[in-house]
Amino acid sequence: MLLAIDSGNTNIVFAVFGDDGAIRGSWRANSKLERTKDEHAVWLRPLMEMNGIDPKAVTHAILATVVPNNRFPLVGLCRDYFGVEPLVVGDAQVDLGIKVLVDRPEQVGADRLVNTVAAHAKYGGPLIIVDFGTATTFDVMDGQGSYMGGVISPGVNLSLEALHQAAAKLPLIGVEKPAKVIGRDTVSAMQSGVFWGYVGLIEGIVGRIRQEMGAGDCRVIATGGLAPLFLDATPAIELVDGTLTLDGLYMIHRKNAA
Repeated sequence: MLLAIDSGNTNIVFAVFGDDGAIRGSWRANSKLERTKDEHAVWLRPLMEMNGIDPKAVTHAILATVVPNNRFPLVGLCRDYFGVEPLVVGDAQVDLGIKVLVDRPEQVGADRLVNTVAAHAKYGGPLIIVDFGTATTFDVMDGQGSYMGGVISPGVNLSLEALHQAAAKLPLIGVEKPAKVIGRDTVSAMQSGVFWGYVGLIEGIVGRIRQEMGAGDCRVIATGGLAPLFLDATPAIELVDGTLTLDGLYMIHRKNAA
């Protein structure tokens, strides 16, 4: 079995794939807690066992991280508690199978490249991938599956936290779709500004990318925790794929194991 680890700025997602490529279990941890390899093991291994997965059955591992400080303990976790040497996306010896057509490929987040690999295999191209994470990113892929670049904007929850921290009278709220655009109180006004503001952001950036690419029929795939919330709010998003990054990690492993 394969242990796939997606280490983002907010969460670390651990998933175990069976030999058939199906996800047998997945678990999410806070990436800001800065756990050691031992703490990761104490947390993860019992969860695997609760789901009927024997940690000793893990034979391979792959890691993608956008948090440099998380690399060392996660690699140590794989080595010391699962007995495997993980592939690390971004290392020179790891073949992604795609071209990265940007000025500084080493600066592209590992998750964005992994998403591109999975999206091309599952949906073809050209594509725009909208990832609702700590940042909201728009990644552009041409018809051959090459990564062309993208757009990075503040994430939805990050924007809400910034409003709360910078304005004395604005509370910290969760994001949700308001019934009306015009808010009749502070909370509904904030919800409207963030939700419909991001709908406008999505539609505006997608439209400008399509125009710049000369590809009006370019499909748009969304992923990330908040993606389903925005799916029904705008025709700019065609579908949501909640396992896109994990699927990409599995595909990269298969390619490098062949």
